[in-house]
Amino acid sequence: MGDNELKIAGDRETKTEEEVKSPSLYKVFLLNDDYTTMDFVILILEEVFHKPSAEAAQIMLHVHKKGIGLCGVYTRDIAETRVTRVHELARQRGFPLMCTMEKE
Repeated sequence: MGDNELKIAGDRETKTEEEVKSPSLYKVFLLNDDYTTMDFVILILEEVFHKPSAEAAQIMLHVHKKGIGLCGVYTRDIAETRVTRVHELARQRGFPLMCTMEKE
């Protein structure tokens, strides 16, 4: 009997129940530096993280004052993609902006 076939017990079909696990989540952070402009950080937050302008400005100020700011919480693939995108855009504009992720 193949792996995809159902086992027949009398007249009833039985299947083994599998536990479905939620994917791990990752926090994505922006790190402050002395060169990246505040306007560019806001642009990143709006374009990459889809934040409304007011929220982007608040996060940017938090990054500026505290040295780090949370951009969002995502599944691993999405978090990795956003970190990569931030680094690509920053390098294209000549900024050293760093973005990191950590498991929640």
